[in-house]
Amino acid sequence: MGRPDRRPFAFGTGRLIEASAGLSFHLSELSREVSVAESTLAGWESFYVILGSSAAALTGLQFVVMALVADLPRVRSSHDIATYGTPSVVHFCTALLISAILSAPWPDLGSVHIPLTLTAAAGVVYMIVVIRRARARGDYSPVLEDWIWHTMLPFAAYAILFGAALKLASHPTDALFLIGGVTLLLVFIGIHNAWDTVVWLAVEGRQRNQNESKD
Repeated sequence: MGRPDRRPFAFGTGRLIEASAGLSFHLSELSREVSVAESTLAGWESFYVILGSSAAALTGLQFVVMALVADLPRVRSSHDIATYGTPSVVHFCTALLISAILSAPWPDLGSVHIPLTLTAAAGVVYMIVVIRRARARGDYSPVLEDWIWHTMLPFAAYAILFGAALKLASHPTDALFLIGGVTLLLVFIGIHNAWDTVVWLAVEGRQRNQNESKD
């Protein structure tokens, strides 16, 4: 009897070794990508914890502002609230959403840009709606400062966020600084607009009281 042919066994073993080596290579590459993503985003963790917490807390400020609006019958225009009140809540919530997205354990930076791009695109579309509302004008006629803070700056912020999200995978460092700056800008815009509304309500309320006393 001749010796058994071991070539099929050797061929099968070789294929198994190649497959195992390929799997190990892909796993190592995946592990490397995860570690790169974690190390890149780790430096921003404290930044977004502070910013996200602030945005969530400041959202409650708008409920106080709306309570003040409710006390002034002449400024209860739903058009004006949708134009000058609601966007501040949207900006705060966007900052909170960005903070949550960049704090999540993503497998790689290429996956992070998808929700960021969608968020930015939604913000751009929303600001187009706000600009159209501002141009239509309700009971309140906006001045230059209102156009800058309520329309121009937010639109620019969301447009920059859109571009930075697209460049996140190829230029992560520059993109992350742009995203961080935009997120901080959105919080500042919300704070300014909320304070501006409170000041205007205070002046409006004083004028109303003076008019009522004259009558």
